[in-house]
Amino acid sequence: MATVRGNLERVRERIATACDRAARPPEAVRLVGVTKSVDPGRARELVMAGCGDLAESRPQQLWARAASLADLGDSVRWHLVGHLQRNKVQRTLPVCHLIHSLDSPRLLDSLWREARSANHIARVLVEVDLTGSAARTGLPPEEVEPLLAGWPADGSVVACGLMGMASAPEPGVPAGRARRQFAALRELRDRLRPLVPGLTELSMGMSDDFEDAILEGATIVRIGSALWEGLGPAA
Repeated sequence: MATVRGNLERVRERIATACDRAARPPEAVRLVGVTKSVDPGRARELVMAGCGDLAESRPQQLWARAASLADLGDSVRWHLVGHLQRNKVQRTLPVCHLIHSLDSPRLLDSLWREARSANHIARVLVEVDLTGSAARTGLPPEEVEPLLAGWPADGSVVACGLMGMASAPEPGVPAGRARRQFAALRELRDRLRPLVPGLTELSMGMSDDFEDAILEGATIVRIGSALWEGLGPAA
């Protein structure tokens, strides 16, 4: 019978194998468990199994999940991996360790104003659209450098790295597209690091493609379905 702990161990084994192929230490890659598809009991089990970084894609769900696991204190670090509307910044910022989805100058301005007002530091990743699809969020790659060049200088909002999602597999598309897109994100990060030395993180790779992301330098992988395979509702 599948268990949360067993699934977590298998994912970690896959991460370690990919890191070995890339000649990287396993601790260079942080596993973030995406809990949007499971009930709060399963999210708690994942923390108890040793995964303290959890993610939600909707701010409202993040608020509710953070409240439901508040008794676990500092053993949980919450990540927002989906779109953040500016009217939800105030409530999201205090509970979020890392926002993966900064995708506009207007959102940057809202985060900066709220962080200054609340005497808080907002840690963010700039989301980059790797696909060119109108249906995807994220900045086009050519707009990332102008955003970083105009970044607030007071330290209220810290640019920690970049985030991107690869294209889903499609019939007739040659294999390796996701890996090429991950490589492009790494190359963009590396080119921009002289401008922003703290731009170290690369959040890329999900259950279906995280090995390719690790081979191209991912420092954070966002794993959902691989952690919940074979599980029903929590008891």
